Amino acid sequence: MAKLMKLLQPLQSEYVDRRFDGTKDEYFEQLDKSSTLYIGNLSFYTSEDQIYELFSKVGVVSRVIVGLDRNTKTPCGFCFVMYHTRGGAQAAVKYLNGTKLDNRCASAFFVSLNKHKRSGHRYTST
Repeated sequence: MAKLMKLLQPLQSEYVDRRFDGTKDEYFEQLDKSSTLYIGNLSFYTSEDQIYELFSKVGVVSRVIVGLDRNTKTPCGFCFVMYHTRGGAQAAVKYLNGTKLDNRCASAFFVSLNKHKRSGHRYTST
């Protein structure tokens, strides 16, 4: 029975953000509480309104942050979607991961946002 339960539980990645200030256990604990999703593989022409409209179908979205290129200030294919609850974020991963948006399959992953910026990108929000 234990083997069956292990098979039914989703696999957790061993990836850990190197810039996270804490232990691996603290990182995964924070990730388990997170209601923020990284959405990748977006078209450069996908608008914030389109993202908000799609992801608000499964939960209450509190904020959408689109990644912008540092030099051109144009979208560069990813965003963060923040939900009011963990349940909304889990529903998005379950039901919207792989959904086509502007003819591209969007990928959704839980993230824990630290107050850092990635080199070459700026995060903006509405």
